[in-house]
Amino acid sequence: MSVSQERQASPDPARQEAFAAEMVDVLNKAALALLTSIGHQCGLFDTLAALPPSSSADIAKAADLDERYVREWLGGMVVGGLVDYDPAAATYVLPAEHAASLTRAAGPDNMAAMMPYVALMGEVEQQLVRCFRRGGGVPYSAYPRFQALRAEETARVYDAALVDVIAPLVPGLPERLRTGIDVLDVGTGHGHAPLVLAKAFPASRFHGLDQSEAAIATARAEAAVARLHNLDYTLADATQITGEYDLITAFDVIHDLARPAETLAAISRSLRPGGTFLMGDIAASSRLEQNIGHPFAPALYGFSVFYCMTTSLSTGGAGLGTVWGRETAVRMLEEAGFGDIDIKTVEGDPINAYYVATKR
Repeated sequence: MSVSQERQASPDPARQEAFAAEMVDVLNKAALALLTSIGHQCGLFDTLAALPPSSSADIAKAADLDERYVREWLGGMVVGGLVDYDPAAATYVLPAEHAASLTRAAGPDNMAAMMPYVALMGEVEQQLVRCFRRGGGVPYSAYPRFQALRAEETARVYDAALVDVIAPLVPGLPERLRTGIDVLDVGTGHGHAPLVLAKAFPASRFHGLDQSEAAIATARAEAAVARLHNLDYTLADATQITGEYDLITAFDVIHDLARPAETLAAISRSLRPGGTFLMGDIAASSRLEQNIGHPFAPALYGFSVFYCMTTSLSTGGAGLGTVWGRETAVRMLEEAGFGDIDIKTVEGDPINAYYVATKR
């Protein structure tokens, strides 16, 4: 039987029923993702974690929220299995095992903080539909909340691991930072990564670069509050790097860019001889078949379609999306003049791999 004949044959009832059940689960989980996003943004998980079994009225009061909305939200959390409910007492409780993945106290393990991205994707869905039909892309300006969400997400990792775990991925780097070197963070966003490093290593000089005027303004304001004199930020395109540096970092940004090859070349030119490029980016393969079974694969492809690929295409850029993976990243790093490329992973950051590359 040919493939076309097999497709036209009657479906296997058991497989059909199993797949239908899976699609129902997808619908339910999508709704739960949005409800979880609301719970994170409204502080409901943090409130529940601090309370004994409580009524919806007590939970709403503690969170300073409207009780009717809180009660309906709690219903979704109960039927979704995130919150436990005692019908006799009409009380709700967040199990400690669940709080470990849902509260801000969980730090990098807080998966609830990722759910606002689902809502963000929904905001541009109709624009994406038009792109599927006409080509082009959705511009960066269509995502006004992206920088804030990204800053919150990455801060959880940077605060927990940047100084003690990520920086030591580069042999001898902590010692050099303590002595004093010049560091640039490309695509710095709200600038939290260089801010964390500037606090930890006052003898070094840190710089952040980003093309978003709003992001740079936020970064400068936070640096001013922290009273850091070894940190500054520049509003510029990533392909237009000035100055020379001993270390350049780029965290989860290269694959989003319109001109990633030109940016990597600019980074290479701006490094002093023997300088190091530390790049955090998608921990996946450039080959589709290698990503089957990846625990975050559907999310990564979804983020790519709804943000990474389309924002790049909106400017006539490369639109790498998930084409950017280990294989493509290594090839492009080599083409930009880097050698001795080492790929490392960090516990608590399952989405990213860290590339340590030395300028030839």
